[in-house]
Amino acid sequence: MSDPFAQQPLVYFFGQGRADGTSAMKDILGGKGAGLAEMTNLGISVPPGFTISAPVCQTYLETRSFPPGLRAQVERALQRLEAATGKEFGGDKNPLLMSVRSGAAVSMPGMMETILNLGLNDRTVEGLALRGNNPAFAWDCYRRFVQMFAAVVFGMPKSSFEVLLDEAKHAHGAAREIDLPLAALKTLVTRFKMLVADHVGEPFPEEPMEQLWGAIAAVFKSWNTRRAIDYRRLHDIPDSMGTAVSVVTMVFGNLGEQSGTGVVFSRNPSTGERQLYGEFLSNAQGEDVVSGARNPEPISALHTRLEGPYLELQRMASTLERHFRDVQDMEFTIEDGRLYMLQTRRAQRSGQAAFRIACEMVEEGSISEEEAVARIPPYALDQLLHPMIDPSATLDLLATGLPASPGAASGTVVFSADRAAELGGRGEAVILVRQETSPEDFHGMVASRAILTARGGMTSHAAVVARGMGKPCVAGAQDLDVDESLGVIRAHGREITAGEWITLDGSTGTVYGGQAKLLVPQMGEHYQRLMSWADRIRPMKIRVNADTPADAHRGRDFGAEGIGLCRTEHMFFEGDRLTAMREMIVAESKAEREVALAKLLPMQRRDFEGIFRAMEGFPVTIRLLDPPLHEFLPKDEAELVLLAGELGKPIEHLRRVVDALHEVNPMLGLRGCRLGIIYPEITAMQARAIFEAACTVAARKGRVMPEVMIPLVASVVEFRRQALLVRQVAEEVFQERQLTVPYLIGTMIELPRAALTADEIAREAQFFSFGTNDLTQTTWGLSRDDAGHFLPLYIESGIIEADPFQTLDQQGVGKLIQMACDLGRKTRADLKLGLCGEHGGDPASIAFCETVRMNYVSCSPYRVPIARLSAAQAALSARGTVDRTKATL
Repeated sequence: MSDPFAQQPLVYFFGQGRADGTSAMKDILGGKGAGLAEMTNLGISVPPGFTISAPVCQTYLETRSFPPGLRAQVERALQRLEAATGKEFGGDKNPLLMSVRSGAAVSMPGMMETILNLGLNDRTVEGLALRGNNPAFAWDCYRRFVQMFAAVVFGMPKSSFEVLLDEAKHAHGAAREIDLPLAALKTLVTRFKMLVADHVGEPFPEEPMEQLWGAIAAVFKSWNTRRAIDYRRLHDIPDSMGTAVSVVTMVFGNLGEQSGTGVVFSRNPSTGERQLYGEFLSNAQGEDVVSGARNPEPISALHTRLEGPYLELQRMASTLERHFRDVQDMEFTIEDGRLYMLQTRRAQRSGQAAFRIACEMVEEGSISEEEAVARIPPYALDQLLHPMIDPSATLDLLATGLPASPGAASGTVVFSADRAAELGGRGEAVILVRQETSPEDFHGMVASRAILTARGGMTSHAAVVARGMGKPCVAGAQDLDVDESLGVIRAHGREITAGEWITLDGSTGTVYGGQAKLLVPQMGEHYQRLMSWADRIRPMKIRVNADTPADAHRGRDFGAEGIGLCRTEHMFFEGDRLTAMREMIVAESKAEREVALAKLLPMQRRDFEGIFRAMEGFPVTIRLLDPPLHEFLPKDEAELVLLAGELGKPIEHLRRVVDALHEVNPMLGLRGCRLGIIYPEITAMQARAIFEAACTVAARKGRVMPEVMIPLVASVVEFRRQALLVRQVAEEVFQERQLTVPYLIGTMIELPRAALTADEIAREAQFFSFGTNDLTQTTWGLSRDDAGHFLPLYIESGIIEADPFQTLDQQGVGKLIQMACDLGRKTRADLKLGLCGEHGGDPASIAFCETVRMNYVSCSPYRVPIARLSAAQAALSARGTVDRTKATL
């Protein structure tokens, strides 16, 4: 078998390659490695280092061995690193220490592992201590290294080391680790190494080369940790991508008060404001900032402490933003007054910030309007639709912290990620409360409405992950004493226990007791401007699924251009309507049914009038009655007895009706057009209600455009019979009203046979609307209500890539849709094509609809903005104008 790596390098030294081409190497170098190489080529101060390519990761994970030639290439890179730094790896006097960092092509902040201070042992620590004659600094680095290596390589719980560290701090009255005396730090290292030996069964590795290969392997393995897999599922990142490993010369932010470390953004990632934004810690290493172990200072304070490095940081941030033409998220370390950049990447940002930044970068001439539209991930709109606390609400303030991620949420308190996942998976509203979150909490954060931490800053793990997911977060709420073991929060003499309600406002950093009233916010000017660009770009129309005038108004407020699905059955499920519907179902003759239908007619007509007015000037697609009749009848005997009394029918008759309507598989039973064929008077009543309502609105100078949709058609003969009846009723109403309104008759393609015979159906039908919910069920042979028991396992084990009810299955269902579109257009060139299932609000499914040239998609009201943006991005992608994959938060 040939070696897949024989013809390509496995290790790339920083700066290898051209500056204008390094960004294209993200698939090889990962985002972190590509950023470090690019900054090196730009002349920015970066510690020397090298990157092991991402393709090596998958080889290692599959074989648990490194490819031939990798060790030799790493050794050559180490020699080059020693020459560049004047240090020796494993040397006694001037040791070369390194960090080993992960980095995939797509940023996955905090999901994989990093090891700092690698290369320290009982000999090299003495050489490091000679630096600035600062042995406490050296032993603090050694203590950090042993703890981090043990956690990452050997999988030991960090808490085991934290207990020993807290004991030492308490014994010596030290507020911070760096305040511990030298003897205490040496003792900690000894105790840490003993802890490792007890756990592993052998001494802590002293040989630097053994440490290096152990770290490289552990970083590769971290690609498949639970949190990394969960993150990839959430963000649709392929498992095959793998992570690169960057080996970087250590620079030390914990050398003293002229040193420090931090994270900075070139613009505010929460608001989009054009100013340097971030945090730093003096006399610290990078792990201290992101872990939340110490509360950092705002980046503006660095200006006062170390003005020179601060001004240089400003210049570098501006340079990198101009070069990459996007907001940058940067990590830096200051070592004895000298600034080093350790990472730059496209910054994650809130939805609000994403719109503002995109618009302002267009104004600045940095990007085009098309690029601005392409850069907004559609799910950013979910954040803009997040609730806010009602300003008039009476609030019970518990604590204040940092406004780490905007939006407001209420939920019951949970103290563990597993509990959050359990309750959140049942649909319960929960808020995850922790001292500080770690990557292991990711699955619980996904399931929670919001996150609250007592420690950490604006760039802590909780803050970064929450912003990326669009969840509200309050971090660093120091007023709170979070006792996770007892399940209680203490604040100002009060106690909140697990299961009690609290409310967070991630925009202001406030925490309230109880369940506050929340309001949906209004869209801002940047949203309106960018969406106007999107609307100009997209040819595909966006409609709303709406069954009531209120839904229709809401959809139109969000920019809907018509109704793609009005489900008439939803109008019958309450009050007098339900009683009349039940009267119709249990009728013993056609005459009795028509009496009941006459009661329903004015109710349906009023509903349609309201919907037509709400959507005046836009098309309204109304689906005739679809569900099986048994869904309208009582489920238990007591309700059946009550109904018998209401309708004046013998209970025995009602039982016979219920028994007669029982079906083994109702989804494939008497429903849709089959109901209209068996009971044509139902179709006639609904058609009359539609056309009488249309005429009433049109008579008042309103523009109405009804589209009557016949559901569950499998044969053109079924469609023809129902369409003939609808046309007959339409003509009757037009003659009675002395008024004509234009209308279309079409069908919902939701059965494979309908797709396969679309050419025949198109001879009669004027439009197709793809009902992808049922089409997916009937194509896959899956029940959407029951498949939830095993679909997650199918996805997790790789049998299918995604839930076909959430994202359209393009290989199977998509082929049927493509076939139906092609066959239908061959028969009828002007055939209108749309999609009205839940997939109408899914970006990937909308992109597919663009490829088959659909006229519109239709979705729920709150998904309309997402569909508008997704349709524009799909159009840009189809034209090849802008790469839609660059959309990011």
